[in-house]
Amino acid sequence: MSAVCQVTGRKPGYGKQVSHSHRRTSRRWEPNLQSRRYFVPSAGRWVRLRVSAKGMKTIDKRGIEAVVAELKARGVKL
Repeated sequence: MSAVCQVTGRKPGYGKQVSHSHRRTSRRWEPNLQSRRYFVPSAGRWVRLRVSAKGMKTIDKRGIEAVVAELKARGVKL
């Protein structure tokens, strides 16, 4: 499974790790993904989402109903 937030679409960032000797190696910064279950009252069931910490804040602010409606409009299977 890829490291992508289902709500915000955040993906890993890529760059270089620089050591003390200034030797550069590739690395990636992973988004803070969490697997969470949310109850959707309109559907009457639980929905499991893989969301970042920022995505959880978005759900808290806008509500799970609005977020699920947006995901369905994008064609995400829940």
